[in-house]
Amino acid sequence: MMATPGGLLRALFVAVAIVGVAVFVALSTGYQPIDWAALQTDETARTIFFRLRVPRVALGLLVGGSLAGVGAALQALFRNPLAEPFTLGVSGGGALGASIAIALGFGASIGGIPLVFVFAFGGALCFVAIVYRLASSGTVVMPGALLLAGVVLNLIAGAGVLMIQFVTDYTRALQILRWMVGSLDVIGMDLVWRMLLFLVPGLLLLLGATRDLNLIAMDEEAASALGVNVRGVERMIYGASSLIVGVSVAVAGPIGFVGLIVPHAVRLLFGEDLRIVIPCSILLGAAFLVLADALARSLLGASELPVGAITALVGGPLFLILLSRRKRYAAI
Repeated sequence: MMATPGGLLRALFVAVAIVGVAVFVALSTGYQPIDWAALQTDETARTIFFRLRVPRVALGLLVGGSLAGVGAALQALFRNPLAEPFTLGVSGGGALGASIAIALGFGASIGGIPLVFVFAFGGALCFVAIVYRLASSGTVVMPGALLLAGVVLNLIAGAGVLMIQFVTDYTRALQILRWMVGSLDVIGMDLVWRMLLFLVPGLLLLLGATRDLNLIAMDEEAASALGVNVRGVERMIYGASSLIVGVSVAVAGPIGFVGLIVPHAVRLLFGEDLRIVIPCSILLGAAFLVLADALARSLLGASELPVGAITALVGGPLFLILLSRRKRYAAI
């Protein structure tokens, strides 16, 4: 069922309101409490707020929205509700590429582009191409083979990262280990601005493809008959997804479940139309990761839990509940 313009606006209004609440909660949460009245006079409070907390929340919004948007697009493209960057091996490829860059000490930039971004993008693009090739039979993508290939490639990527940690020096191995558990720890907005240069074009490509993805998700042959360049849309989604996931993984580490659970929640709330699902997944994915990070920062007081562990612990049970309510997905 196609969404009306009014339905799209209502869905976006609800999603934006949820993001607003999530941002307020995240900015207010942490080991050091924020006194809003003191921000005008207390220099320490201003430093904590503007140099640490605001950039962290901004990074959470970017990474969460990016992973959820890619998950929604991949689920539509492959017509598989279990497809997402983590299960398809895209995150694993990005993690392996970024780990290689970290181990080799490639902290420099070329033309303002960090080499870690380049390696992570290359790894993600390589893995998504391998997964698609292994799961394709002619023009048909086999869902079972798709997930199996993604799982196996994730295992290969994990083994590769462990091997890199074993052979590299202690400092870089510890850096890779801290990065692998997933973290939104950032100081200042410089990194966030650099990420925007890559993520905004990728997300705009996904948003621009919603109409074609809608048709492809319903019937690939019918979409082709209606003038959709199916192979061109596929290549565009692969490239945009690899860019988005590669940059997100290079900065925050391989955070799972955001791209899986959020699109399902959006469909339950607003329906199946991708013109609603993809933009609302971006917004609610941003809110989900920001709230998960706030929980990670507050559960143990002065200590901080990995945000990737929170998304898995929260997202896993939620996904099982959603799966039990949507029995038709169980036939995959």
